[in-house]
Amino acid sequence: MPRILLVKTSSMGDLVHNMPMIADIRAHFPEAVIDWVTEESFVEIARMNTHINRIIPVNMRRWKRNLWQWQTWHDFSAFKRTLQSFDYDAILDTQGLLKSAMICHWANGPSHGQDKHTARESIAARIYTHAYDIPRDMHAVVRNRLLAAKALSYVLPQTPPEYNLNPPKAVLPLSSSAPYAIVLHGTSRDEKLWPEMHWIDFCNRIAGEYPPILLPWGNDTERQRAERIASQIPHAIVLPRLNLTQLAQLIQKSKAVIGLDTGLMHLGVGLGIPTLAIFCNTNLSQVGPYPPQGCRVLAIGGDGITPTVHEALAGLRALEATNHA
Repeated sequence: MPRILLVKTSSMGDLVHNMPMIADIRAHFPEAVIDWVTEESFVEIARMNTHINRIIPVNMRRWKRNLWQWQTWHDFSAFKRTLQSFDYDAILDTQGLLKSAMICHWANGPSHGQDKHTARESIAARIYTHAYDIPRDMHAVVRNRLLAAKALSYVLPQTPPEYNLNPPKAVLPLSSSAPYAIVLHGTSRDEKLWPEMHWIDFCNRIAGEYPPILLPWGNDTERQRAERIASQIPHAIVLPRLNLTQLAQLIQKSKAVIGLDTGLMHLGVGLGIPTLAIFCNTNLSQVGPYPPQGCRVLAIGGDGITPTVHEALAGLRALEATNHA
């Protein structure tokens, strides 16, 4: 049986966009053993995919910050031993960075990635055993699926994406049978944020239909924003700090996800939850939501476009209408 190694270390949304490629590989090679190298902080996301055999955590971010510490080199040596404990028939790098290409180089087996014209860092292409033209104007999900198809010699499937996400059971901070909504107000860069007053106005208009509105957070800045928003909305709950498995469980049980360009929004789409995606600084054609069959998703805004509250409400109503059709 073929043994395949995937290298996609971050970020959360990128990991979610890797999932349909894994379904394609499994469909063409049912007996394949698939391992995955990912940043330790995203191991929980990789673990949600039912087709993954072994997850190999890496700590490139922490190692880079602590390059001259003995513990860094001890941990790096342990990582390489784990990485090299198997020989692989194919190593697929869908990240296209120098750091991900180096992981391919350290592993045992032929590596496959994007060529110098399409990799995010062109120097990465020099390290792969095989490099392919994967057009940048494609959506990330399609790019990943195309790379696997070229590397493993099958025709790119034209079927809808399958994510095969199955979050493990987790202890949740609340039990609610009410039709709650998850509001994902945080994101990785300030230019992707929706104005706070937009959130307050929007959530007040939908609070009666989605009691309660749940506001997760991942750092102090997001917690403070969540508290400010919740203080002006009836039936809003600021969640405690949760791990990714708990958040995935809450998203999976929700009536709707309303979120910015963030990994958790893409996770909601991958889980098949009705999702309103609000974009303010993102190219939708390349990294917008890419739903599986039957999942209702609507994206508003775009690169340099800040949607209005009216547009967000209209988007949510359109999703609801699709649900009742």
